[in-house]
Amino acid sequence: MNATYARGLLPDAVRGRLLLTLRLGEMPAHIPGWRACTHHGTPMAERIDGGVIDRLLRHHGGAVRAVRLHSARTPRAEHAVAGAYRFDEVEQISGVARVLRIQVREPEGVPALLRALAELPMVERVGASRLCCLPFASALDRDDAASRPVVPDEAARAADAWVRASTRIDEALALEAGDPAVVVGLADTGVALAHAELERRLRAGFDSVDLDPQAVGGLQLVGDFRRAGNHPQDEVGHGSGCAGIIAARGEGIAIGAAGACGLTPVRVLGAALSGGKRVGIGALDNIDAGMKRLIDLGVKVINMSFGTPESMLAGDAPLPHEEIVRYALARGVILVAASGNSGLAEKYYPAAHPGVIAVGAVEPDLRPAAFSTRGAHVALCAPGRDILTCDLSGYQRATGTSFAAPHVAAVCALLASRALRRAWPLDGAQVRRILVESARPFPVDGVTGCGAGCLDAAAALRRLDEIVDREQDEDDREPLPDGVPPALAA
Repeated sequence: MNATYARGLLPDAVRGRLLLTLRLGEMPAHIPGWRACTHHGTPMAERIDGGVIDRLLRHHGGAVRAVRLHSARTPRAEHAVAGAYRFDEVEQISGVARVLRIQVREPEGVPALLRALAELPMVERVGASRLCCLPFASALDRDDAASRPVVPDEAARAADAWVRASTRIDEALALEAGDPAVVVGLADTGVALAHAELERRLRAGFDSVDLDPQAVGGLQLVGDFRRAGNHPQDEVGHGSGCAGIIAARGEGIAIGAAGACGLTPVRVLGAALSGGKRVGIGALDNIDAGMKRLIDLGVKVINMSFGTPESMLAGDAPLPHEEIVRYALARGVILVAASGNSGLAEKYYPAAHPGVIAVGAVEPDLRPAAFSTRGAHVALCAPGRDILTCDLSGYQRATGTSFAAPHVAAVCALLASRALRRAWPLDGAQVRRILVESARPFPVDGVTGCGAGCLDAAAALRRLDEIVDREQDEDDREPLPDGVPPALAA
């Protein structure tokens, strides 16, 4: 997310806060979870291992407060023995059960502290909790990077018709209306909860933003920035724009591309002022904590229109969101991420993580947008220029890969709905393959780093049907094992 135009203006780390992942078997049992501290008054831990980790923390950082970043998927009450270990095997192996969020009193010592902790055998990875900012890394003009209010009259809707025509979303919705049991998670700046387009379209969401103005370099935070709870109200407009693309009722704009599928919003980014405009800002730990809870709620698809550029990371820094991506994939969640708006061939995370469907943006002529970040990890593109969608109270035209990704996330939900309807298991790797194989080729030759082409929702659904039909036909032709009567096989 760290916007190119904001580099040097916005801080890139939460002062004094670091994320430490311990190796399997090394997590002390006494450290409470973050939600237990923020919601139930449990005091944070002031020591970790009583040994070398604590000595290094006190030497370089002074006083320490530590919490487990994530809560366990299985509530403690379900265990017969009070205080029994709650994190399951998937949580342990993926690493989410072993992440500590540590706050030190003296942030000046953090660089040396990180180097020292990284040398310890019980430490799997350690890094600063970085800050992310929306709109993220931009070769867009400032005017483009900010949304533009618009009245969705007939002319505005006509100007937006290319989006539906190029992606064939309306044709796809005629083939598959979407299943309410398939839910898209939206990790963003929240949504406009009272917006007419989103009324009765949202599942109960939540807020994981927890920022301290003194820890973000004096950046002017606005609105709710440290009362994480169950009210994911958007104060920027970015998340509302993504939500409209996925789930709009069709009052003033086109119906959401996910049809009848559900949408659960989580506010992982708060609001700050930059150049007189509101931007979304959040810490990696806030984002990951929100993502973990979304996954545990059972969403099938998560849209991630944010990212951190590899160029902002030190050479030995851990890659952002690594544990949470592993955890999501292990739980069968389909992950979709915006590739970035730098216009360069580079990696943004989470888009560049293996298993994530990275989405670039195309212009109305279906050529890749100049601002769309490129790379071998990009799977395909979707419309990302002047997209007509929801704003905080009315409507906006929004530009960026942030608004291309929700088109793909919505179609992933339709594919999951279709697979569910046909009793067919579907994971993120299969969905990526289907999207790539069915993508509409770019109208010009020689395009590199932008994936297989432009999203074609109807072709993707038909491709899924072809795969299911073929596999079922092959199953029908499988020879029966010796001794199995044909009548039993029928």
